Amino acid sequence: MEIDNPDVIAEARAVFDRYETAIATNDAEILDASFWPDPRTVRFGVTEILYGIDAIRAFRATVKTYAPRIQKHIHITAFGRDFACTHLEYERVGTGLIGRETKIMVRLPEHGWRVVSAHVSLLAGHDPGRTQKG
Repeated sequence: MEIDNPDVIAEARAVFDRYETAIATNDAEILDASFWPDPRTVRFGVTEILYGIDAIRAFRATVKTYAPRIQKHIHITAFGRDFACTHLEYERVGTGLIGRETKIMVRLPEHGWRVVSAHVSLLAGHDPGRTQKG
């Protein structure tokens, strides 16, 4: 299996960037379209646990705006031609809160690249285990 094929990394980065733009503008249509439209899709957010695309879409419909954030570190790994993981470390503007976001993406024949699992969390104060980026 080839790991980190540059073309696959670029494709995953394009999906990542499109999603980040949609977060900044609260474009629910693009955010929803980024996820696999399937009941097996999972999204764990800062305040929510969502199983299935219907739950994810219902949550998105309640969001008026997302907290502005500054990207601090992006890490993408690709496994083969059809599987990638993106990791984002960010800072919420004006609060100093540090967030983390992981997306597992798969290229599906009928859909193209889609997020099949996502996890978003905020650090709770000082994290003694965090010593460096890596």
